[in-house]
Amino acid sequence: MTIRRSLTPDFINLQAFECAARHQNFSRAAEELHLTQSAISRQIADLEQQTGLRLFERVRQRVILSDAGERLLPEVRQLLAQAERLMIGAVATGQMATSLRIATLPTFGGKWLVPRLGRFLVRHPTVAISIESRSTQFSFAEENFDLAIHFGQPTWANASSTFLCHETVLPVASPALSASIAQGSEGSFDDIPLLHLTTRPKLWSDWSQHHGVSLPQAYQGPRFDQFSMLISAAAAGLGFALLPTYLIESELQSGALKPLANLPMQTENAYFVVRPENKRTQAAARDFEAWLLQEVAASA
Repeated sequence: MTIRRSLTPDFINLQAFECAARHQNFSRAAEELHLTQSAISRQIADLEQQTGLRLFERVRQRVILSDAGERLLPEVRQLLAQAERLMIGAVATGQMATSLRIATLPTFGGKWLVPRLGRFLVRHPTVAISIESRSTQFSFAEENFDLAIHFGQPTWANASSTFLCHETVLPVASPALSASIAQGSEGSFDDIPLLHLTTRPKLWSDWSQHHGVSLPQAYQGPRFDQFSMLISAAAAGLGFALLPTYLIESELQSGALKPLANLPMQTENAYFVVRPENKRTQAAARDFEAWLLQEVAASA
């Protein structure tokens, strides 16, 4: 992508604009930025000339944003925040040999990846790790990630996918609720309260068909849009939830969640490690992928 320098703003001018807009006063903006008022006025004039927009209206002793300035301000603040994050990231990784930026599904990252991450850091102490949550596919060209953990099918534009593990869901609930449900016959499932994931509304229906279980209430019950909330709801005794075993390892071990019955179901999708094609030779990402595969094998 070619950047046109004539359209690239000077960050000093953007800072002056944001500061003046926040204070609605050029003098206060000058004090904060340790400049003179005339310097602030000149920088804003330069930005107005470059954009062709009148950004402020002068009213008595104050300056207020024009309509054009109001529209521009949120994007300017976003650019300044991104620049700040860029510098913080550069400083944070300055003493490291390399850096690794990872995108992961929110609950998978919090419940499975992060508890194991220390083992990778012990092996690779000079790798600066940054982990961010992403629930859907994105463009590696637009977001500078080195690796992503993806759930679904092994298709991602301009990237290659490596199989990580299948997903197996298990019906679980709090110990108290599990104890209150009579088990031993198909009829015992007819009235159990169910919890649902918003993005998978047919999961209980698929599970009941897979095991030949009668479940007339398969679509009824509270819905949540994150597995983390669904896990909390099940542990709080709100109902039974079909949850991936990888995400509830600690709850099953501690007894915070109990299976309704030993009736797991493997779903049609799976977890994959995705790496952009233009970074296939990156050593840190290759090491992280290999470590993930080892951890999954050890869990299995």
